[in-house]
Amino acid sequence: MSESKTRRRDPYKNFRFRVKFAGGDYLLGVSKVTGFKRSTEVIKHRSGGDPATSAKLPGRTEYDAITLERGVTADKVFAQWANRVWSFANSGQGLETSLKDFRRDLIVDVFDEGGQKVLSYQVFNCWVSEWQPVSDLDSNANAVAVQHIKVENEGWVAEEVSEPQETSFEDPA
Repeated sequence: MSESKTRRRDPYKNFRFRVKFAGGDYLLGVSKVTGFKRSTEVIKHRSGGDPATSAKLPGRTEYDAITLERGVTADKVFAQWANRVWSFANSGQGLETSLKDFRRDLIVDVFDEGGQKVLSYQVFNCWVSEWQPVSDLDSNANAVAVQHIKVENEGWVAEEVSEPQETSFEDPA
């Protein structure tokens, strides 16, 4: 009887994640993160001696804005961050809004079913470009009030996370 071991690697569930400011606590109630996308411009180059074909080279890389969504709570961290870019109290009086500390790094951690961190993305120099403090209010709906924050960023990287322990199965044959 030979013993062969099979490794099973299922995809991670997309609902086991948490978001935090770099060096800080996790943000409360974030239920959706969208916009992790990087696009690199394609530059076509044609050699003078080869008029029929062109070579493609990588150009400028752009990172899409990332949107965070959560249920409305008494927690004011989104509003405070959004107000670092613009403040109504200063807008009508000709006062400038201080841009001190308006950029923050974010970390998005993804966990497996056992609660072990398996993926982590650090998002650099984020700042709020859109702030929706409450979604549409509808007395006929049966839904949670949701707030959205859209953050511009200057890139993200996947951080090294140790591989979770894999379950080995013995083949009974």
